[in-house]
Amino acid sequence: MEDKEIVQKILDGDHRAFEMLVEKYQEMVFRTCIGLLHNPDDADDLAQEVFVEVFESLGFFRHEAKLSTWIYRIAVNKSLNHLKKIKKKSLFKSLEEIFQPGQKNDLSVSLADGADKGVEAEEQKKILEAALNKLPENQRIAFVLFRYDELPQKEIAEIMGLSVSAVESLVHRARKNLYKLLENTEIHAK
Repeated sequence: MEDKEIVQKILDGDHRAFEMLVEKYQEMVFRTCIGLLHNPDDADDLAQEVFVEVFESLGFFRHEAKLSTWIYRIAVNKSLNHLKKIKKKSLFKSLEEIFQPGQKNDLSVSLADGADKGVEAEEQKKILEAALNKLPENQRIAFVLFRYDELPQKEIAEIMGLSVSAVESLVHRARKNLYKLLENTEIHAK
């Protein structure tokens, strides 16, 4: 069934049509959220929020862009808003810790000398996530949509409201910046 038909059936009150829409796009939405958030639980929760917003806002969808592009935009916006909330919370938490005298912060973590490959892979993943998070927001979005969601640059341009050449430039700069950020890490050496 075409997206236009699905949208119309949902607007007519067909709940099965909404289930079809969710089934069709849930993997895409989850990949987008996890690519920006790097946390499966948060990504799962946010994916549900995305579909709630899709359901509530479907009457405003104008069919000027593809439905998938519109849903991507909602997923990206929700993910970015979530990241902003997390940053605010962590700032307040850090300030609380600084201004609470007598609190002992035990940050020491000891790893066994023979750390297995799973721990090493997890550490590399964290290094890569940290590097991605250091990229400017527009570079990070373009890179995640291109590299992890494997979207064509034309569709990324529609999602981000940019030209295709601007997206190409963002992806190129993101790669270049990631290379610099990872230059002296184990990831770069491999």
